[in-house]
Amino acid sequence: MPPEPRRGAEESLRSSRRVRPHDKRLPRRAAAGRRSFASTLAALDELAESGAKVAVRVTDLDRGDPVLVGDDFITLPIGGLGVVPLLVEVAAAFEDGRLDPAEIVDRGTTAGVSVAGVWHHLSAQVFSLGDLAVLAAATGDALAANVLLERVGLEAVRNRLGALGMPRTALLDGFRDTRGPDDAPHVALGTAAELSELFSALVNSTAVNPSVSAQVAEWLSLNHDLSLVASATGLDPFSHENDEHGLLFINKTGRGAGIRSEAGVLAGPRAGVSYALIVCFDDLSIMHRMRAHSAFRVLGTDLMEYVY
Repeated sequence: MPPEPRRGAEESLRSSRRVRPHDKRLPRRAAAGRRSFASTLAALDELAESGAKVAVRVTDLDRGDPVLVGDDFITLPIGGLGVVPLLVEVAAAFEDGRLDPAEIVDRGTTAGVSVAGVWHHLSAQVFSLGDLAVLAAATGDALAANVLLERVGLEAVRNRLGALGMPRTALLDGFRDTRGPDDAPHVALGTAAELSELFSALVNSTAVNPSVSAQVAEWLSLNHDLSLVASATGLDPFSHENDEHGLLFINKTGRGAGIRSEAGVLAGPRAGVSYALIVCFDDLSIMHRMRAHSAFRVLGTDLMEYVY
């Protein structure tokens, strides 16, 4: 990976906060949206001061400008959020014929893993590759993601990340119930800036091409995990593709020991944003964990005020 950009002596989230000025006067709703992130900044500063590593990026989709930025260039562990570039490569392979979405796969041919998902609980032994993509996106199914990774190959995903302009994001390994000294320390690493931009590309139909972007966005729209940022949307976790109140939402979360991450797109009647938030913290107690979760939910509330 390229070296991280050099920084000054101050490294706190507060010192990294920057919002680029604009030459022209902002519309009233945009200015109001900018002011509304004070609660998020306070919550993230509290986390940073407690020793957590925090990175955040929120970009206005209409203007393409960041409205909230904090240490968004720093590469951090992102857990299952690394499945998103895998899904991009799988969708591209379906389109160009390298993989057949109807190909049937037997889970007995892959090493078992039970850290997340539902396939290992089901009596169904076989699924198509297309079904596995849905399972990986909708339920964070670790076994489904591992099968897809075996079929496309880790090198292909790395090459795809390069083509997407994401040099500081990497899928390092599949999911494992336990990680030994010879295994990669994390499933994936990434930056808030690159993950936010990837979701912008998906909804703007520029991630590979329009059809691949649409396929990945469709898979991600099925995601059931609305417990972090998305908890503020009021959407039904099990059916939110066509919201009656005009919200467009896709997201993916990542979890691990002391790791919480989420990236997505939220669009409402007044504005649309792409966002990414990564928090790495000492998971010493349930209160430490809840404090991290609370920061995600505060961001979700501020995002809703911005777009709705």
